[in-house]
Amino acid sequence: MDELETRESLPEALRILLADYPREGWEAHPHFHGLTSYWLERHLGFRRLLPLLQDRARGIIERDAEPEPQMLVRLAGTLLNDLHGHHQVEDHHYFPLLAQTEPRLEHGFALLDADHHTLDAHLHALADRTNAVLKALSENQPPRETAARLDEALTPFARFLDRHLSDEEDLVVPIILHRGVSF
Repeated sequence: MDELETRESLPEALRILLADYPREGWEAHPHFHGLTSYWLERHLGFRRLLPLLQDRARGIIERDAEPEPQMLVRLAGTLLNDLHGHHQVEDHHYFPLLAQTEPRLEHGFALLDADHHTLDAHLHALADRTNAVLKALSENQPPRETAARLDEALTPFARFLDRHLSDEEDLVVPIILHRGVSF
């Protein structure tokens, strides 16, 4: 199953280097520091932002108000903009170079690119739902209903994003460690 919304892990055919470079050994590898550690830290940042945004949405649902709408804007904007930019750099710079470095895993980069397109559709939906909450707040309307729709979108998005990030890490990090790739 290659579809992000139904995939449970990176397909076995794309995990060939992961067997030689399991996650438990990544930090100890000499090629880990620098780009790899920075890139994984960016992924961790996305994983940390989602629950913060979801807590904000749930707080609105529970109180039918948002004491700091700027925080919702900042969290949503950071998540949406940073993810979009991150995917652009990967699609146009890192992935093509890594696919050339390890051609037998080229299908994996096509899979990750397809994930990015799937996630983009979800990012647009999240932006629309975040804007609906902000519109309700700016019009002094109860934002509970719009916040509930945002929360409903965040739950599956968090699952899809984590699946994508994990699969991306399982494909990319072993290549970098194996080949000593630097950008």
